Amino acid sequence: MNELSNVKLCIIGLGYVGLPLAVEFGKIYPTIGFDLNINRINELDSGTDSTLEVPDAELKEVEQLKFTTDINTITDCNVFIVAVPTPIDAAKRPDFKPLEGASRTVARALKKGDVVVYESTVYPGATEEICVPLLEKGSGLKYNQDFFCGYSPERINPGDQLHRLPTIVKITSGSTPETALFVDELYKSIITAGTFLASSIKVAEAAKVIENTQRDVNIALINELALIFDKLDINTREVLAAAGTKWNFLPFQPGLVGGHCIGVDPYYLTHKAQEVGYHPKMILAGRRLNDHMGHYIASTVIKKMVKKGIDTANSRILVMGLTFKENCPDLRNTRVTDIIDEFSEYGIAVDVYDPWVNSDEAFREYAIRPVEDLQEGTYGGIVLAVAHQEFAEMSITQLRSLCKDKSVIYDVKSLLPPDQVDGCL
Repeated sequence: MNELSNVKLCIIGLGYVGLPLAVEFGKIYPTIGFDLNINRINELDSGTDSTLEVPDAELKEVEQLKFTTDINTITDCNVFIVAVPTPIDAAKRPDFKPLEGASRTVARALKKGDVVVYESTVYPGATEEICVPLLEKGSGLKYNQDFFCGYSPERINPGDQLHRLPTIVKITSGSTPETALFVDELYKSIITAGTFLASSIKVAEAAKVIENTQRDVNIALINELALIFDKLDINTREVLAAAGTKWNFLPFQPGLVGGHCIGVDPYYLTHKAQEVGYHPKMILAGRRLNDHMGHYIASTVIKKMVKKGIDTANSRILVMGLTFKENCPDLRNTRVTDIIDEFSEYGIAVDVYDPWVNSDEAFREYAIRPVEDLQEGTYGGIVLAVAHQEFAEMSITQLRSLCKDKSVIYDVKSLLPPDQVDGCL
């Protein structure tokens, strides 16, 4: 087991999770950030982070941090932290390809005494069932004899400038008592909020996956209430404001549920539950309901347009916002695309406007090329889908100026008073 004074770190994966880790560790220890994307490496070498998670000035000041795509440069490292995506496939099953690939990469550099820590969200048991065998096979070493593992789930909240990596309590764990203490001390050296040492890797894995499952189920409840209140002609936000005056009422809001965590993690847990013979009911019901919201929003807008006598077949709709949340460029698993797809199913032309989005990335991921400029008098409908600051600062007069004489403005995020728009969630 390594002493902290001898630590040489390698962070595998330099996205929203891996880069902040590499930066914080690079302030204290010799650290190498490894990623297969040469464009990402070139960008970081130039001192720029397109995810906006790390300010350029801070990135340029970290002297002990280097970036590479060359596996030969990481063989001197003795602690490897894996922070790659764990998405789902088209059938909503866990897709372990990035994690398996990262494990094979680490295995090629693994030596006796090394420690491998995983941060990627998985179901309980995945680290030791999926990753460890690949490490053993690729290195020829024996788990918990020659090398050791830990699990410390990521808790990064993209675009959140208040809750940053050092200020969020970190769950830690290890494959042996000694490893657990080492991993905990390692993270304590960069996490000012402190750490929570879990009793096992499985407990740490389970704790992570239920964090977002709990949020998902709660949001599903609020979304269902919104559907009910819409039929009762009651404003959901007003109901929630009234109910929120009770001290123990949880402040969840209705909306689209996307992103790399909340809309994905529950499927990891339900997959494992079904594997061991239990069919989850509440979790999957919540997932189905949340996945339905894009269809509901689009169909509601179309109905309102028809009631106003708008010819939908010859109309153009503006969807404002494409990222999965406000004030960040993260497009992963955005559910705004559900709204766009539903409009397209009806043969309605759609423009997408999002000043936070990289146009090439949007086209590569979703075949969507956002418009750069908004033309007045163009749209028969507007959907405010994401609460970017730029949109929150727009008045209803500005929005109406983009529309034709007869139009529908639907406010998913309640950026405007309900009496100023034609519908809201």
